Amino acid sequence: MTAAPDDCLARNEWICGDYLSTRRQILLDAVGQHLELTALSVFIGLVIAVPLAVLARRWGWAAGPVLAVTTVLYTIPSLAMFSLLLPVYGLSATLVVAGLVLYSLTLLVRNILAGLRAVPEETRQAARGLGFGPVRLLLTVELPLALPAAMAGLRIATVSAVSLVTIGAIVGFGGLGNLIYAGMNTYFKAQVLTASVLCVLIAVAADLLLLGVQRLLTPWARKGRT
Repeated sequence: MTAAPDDCLARNEWICGDYLSTRRQILLDAVGQHLELTALSVFIGLVIAVPLAVLARRWGWAAGPVLAVTTVLYTIPSLAMFSLLLPVYGLSATLVVAGLVLYSLTLLVRNILAGLRAVPEETRQAARGLGFGPVRLLLTVELPLALPAAMAGLRIATVSAVSLVTIGAIVGFGGLGNLIYAGMNTYFKAQVLTASVLCVLIAVAADLLLLGVQRLLTPWARKGRT
């Protein structure tokens, strides 16, 4: 009988410490690209979503179309979305970021708008009575009070982006998705499992980080619960 290999890589095991030690730089590069794509797409999505939500709140008639368009975008399958954007951005990281931005809009716009709508009208009236103009009212009253709902949307959008980044592997810019895709093609168990676990860890860490930021920015919410 032939002796079994004494190397977990040679045995192609799911859990393999040798994979971590021999592919450390590959994993670090993949994690770095994953974080970069996620952060950039969520940031751009937030920059677009805030004005859209504010306009939808100011002009009630715009809320329906804005929510409808962003919801339709979210229902487009990821492969179809990338195919539609391909002629514009080509096979590039920008293609992945653009797709993720469009997917994030429905979550961000809907939650920011819900937060703005939840601000009591008497609070707005009191601020106007103190001489607050529209811009000052928005920045110092409405947006701070809408922050809990907005942060909830941001957390969901970020976790979703961490997952959706992996689809970028089809164009070569998928962060850890590149390793998952290559590992599936070669049935490299340790690579598939390690990259998948790292995706989950990034999502959990990002969610906890944003939850901590939310608690810091909304001390009144903690006092209210107490």
